Amino acid sequence: MSSTHHVAPATPVFVPAPTTPYQGDIARYWDHEARPVNLRLGDVDGLYHHHYGIGDIDHAALGDSEDSEYEKKLIAELHRLESAQAELLLDHLGAVRREDTLVDAGCGRGGSMVMAHQRFGCRVEGVTLSAKQADFGNRRARELGIEDHVHARVCNMLNTPFETGQAAASWNNESSMYVDLHDLFAEHSRILAIGGRYVTITGCWNPRYGQPSKLISQINAHFECNIHSRREYLRAMADNRLVPQAVVDLTPAALPYWELRATSSLVTGIEDAFINSYKDGSFQYVLIAADRV
Repeated sequence: MSSTHHVAPATPVFVPAPTTPYQGDIARYWDHEARPVNLRLGDVDGLYHHHYGIGDIDHAALGDSEDSEYEKKLIAELHRLESAQAELLLDHLGAVRREDTLVDAGCGRGGSMVMAHQRFGCRVEGVTLSAKQADFGNRRARELGIEDHVHARVCNMLNTPFETGQAAASWNNESSMYVDLHDLFAEHSRILAIGGRYVTITGCWNPRYGQPSKLISQINAHFECNIHSRREYLRAMADNRLVPQAVVDLTPAALPYWELRATSSLVTGIEDAFINSYKDGSFQYVLIAADRV
């Protein structure tokens, strides 16, 4: 999930089966998304992410806000934090061998896939509803000379073409809020080898708050998604033979990213909803790593 503003031209979009009208909406959403907050950050080093950042701000790298280069440095710092988030996800994939296959469900423009291949040297398969995103990611793989190892395809993450037990590890990085969790985890459970690792990083509403807050509703409306509770994630995993090995609350680590982004020229209008919901405890940013048993 990344910050965009909905643009919905009435052009036909290919949507992989099985499909629903909602999935068609999401395919159109991402096919026509080209917001600076995603593209300008990716231009820093060619890794195009569709997720948020974590970690402390490097104020020394930012320098003086009155400096003519400050905005460029701010964009680079936001991108560094987004790449740090992806590195943390990869840290939790466990031992990955060069001969393994990894699956990125909801791969966006492919930044995390490239990072995974660079770290492990293995094959990385990505799926996305957006043909534009898949084309972008595959073009970047060709430019980097890794097209034999990194590949994105237009595919419904609930019905992938991968063989049962094919993947050593798989993940969703801010993409699970677009689907039913039981359907999603059933598919991950199918494609993962026994002992394989599944990781998700996601925003979820806090059951201790009682119900989704108004701020959660704003975020849902902005991204046309349906944020789940942390409890729903754990229940759906248990029902699909995915046993959590780590549950990490990343909320404190995510807040600096949003507070910095709110000061940039790339604001999209949703920044305050994230900041305030993190602070009032109604929204959490979590990593869950689970093993297939």
